[in-house]
Amino acid sequence: MKTPLLALIAGGLLAVSSLVHAQVSVTEPWIRATVPAQKVTGAFMRVQSAAPARLVGVQSSVAGRAELHEMAMEGQTMRMRRVDAIALPAGKPVDLASGGYHIMLMDLQRQVKEGERVDLTLQVEDAAGKRQDVKLSVPVRPLGYSASAGHQGH
Repeated sequence: MKTPLLALIAGGLLAVSSLVHAQVSVTEPWIRATVPAQKVTGAFMRVQSAAPARLVGVQSSVAGRAELHEMAMEGQTMRMRRVDAIALPAGKPVDLASGGYHIMLMDLQRQVKEGERVDLTLQVEDAAGKRQDVKLSVPVRPLGYSASAGHQGH
């Protein structure tokens, strides 16, 4: 009698622990195309986590370095700076867009051309410190492309 009850409890605990792991969705990702010899570009998207989490890193095979950045006003000047993490509040979409949080792909290994797709891996950390990789194949948009106005900011 005790064994089936323990198995039922253990199974329930496993189900709960798997729900706690952040479930992250990404919508409308895109990367800005580059001109020959350009060494940096940006990646943009909407990220949402079912549970509280943080975006803590990014990688791409086309870039020697990939970093999380934020554009913010400092006095009268708009400045871009690297950030260690971007909070992903439970159930709330976070826009990575021009003028706010975004991803910088630097030390590009080659030109990134309109119409191609680029592999990108986001590293997300849940509230317990467990990390998850979110692998994406991101379309490259034209140099002058701009996402819809509803996706600006944080």
